[in-house]
Amino acid sequence: MRKILSLIVGLFLLGNVLGQEKEADTSWKINGDINVMFSQTTFSNWASGGENSLTINGFFNYYAGYFKGKNKWENMLNLAYGQTKTGDQGYRKNEDKIDFLSTYGYKASEHWFYSANLSFKSQFAEGFDYHDDVDSLKPEKISNFMAPGYLSAGLGMEFRPYDYMSFYLSPVTARWIFVTDQDLADAGAFGVEPAEYNDDGMKIKDGETLRQEFGAYFRFIFSKEIIKNVSFSTKLELFSDYLENPQNIDVNWDNMLDLKVNDWISAKAGLQLVYDDNTPVTDKDGKIGPRTQLKQLLSVGLTYKFSN
Repeated sequence: MRKILSLIVGLFLLGNVLGQEKEADTSWKINGDINVMFSQTTFSNWASGGENSLTINGFFNYYAGYFKGKNKWENMLNLAYGQTKTGDQGYRKNEDKIDFLSTYGYKASEHWFYSANLSFKSQFAEGFDYHDDVDSLKPEKISNFMAPGYLSAGLGMEFRPYDYMSFYLSPVTARWIFVTDQDLADAGAFGVEPAEYNDDGMKIKDGETLRQEFGAYFRFIFSKEIIKNVSFSTKLELFSDYLENPQNIDVNWDNMLDLKVNDWISAKAGLQLVYDDNTPVTDKDGKIGPRTQLKQLLSVGLTYKFSN
């Protein structure tokens, strides 16, 4: 937790330095924010029962855009990490995200750009399934840093009708899925080829740590203050792999509503929907297969915004 907070603070300081360096150059537009959100419930002699809980989440959002002539280059970095503690349980991860996006565009007409896109997604720390409904099972590691890690690059066109709205379509996008944790790679997690074993159960070949895909990618971004002190942002990403089951489209839809109380206090409400055909999920009935994944967030805390 300390390492993550140190990283966020370091990036914040870097953001300020970059903002100051580019302040004299009006071609650069830089802004961002840091959020530390809290939630706590405490009981003492409470007749109705309940368990104490504490949740801490940290968010770092950074944007740097360069606009000059017909050229534009936009970069967005979104980091998040959080832990929660309920009752006598230890701290458990409840939020973990590394999301970087870089897009270069050359103006083709008033609202259209020839574009090149580069994106990277992963997480900071290990993730576990704690099997709380089965006392005899130990926590099962199901993810880690760069397990998975997603790197994609593509060429396409971007339609930008407004500064706060963007549509991007790439019919030629390469995507690499990294699973650098060998235990997860051996299990064939996130679509990589699993390890091979002989009849005695001895491993004779390690699982692959890389999966390559090639397909079509679509992205929609909207970010705007919709009413005073209330901002809404959404990013929808769709990917179809030409090489395997192109009809099964991967979906990543991230939504965030920011409510400003004053210059230092804000509230966040978030909803993320994910569907990945290469990521099997075990449901409550024990069935394994691709599933629509949902994550919700509601928290209040401290916010600091910066811009050039």
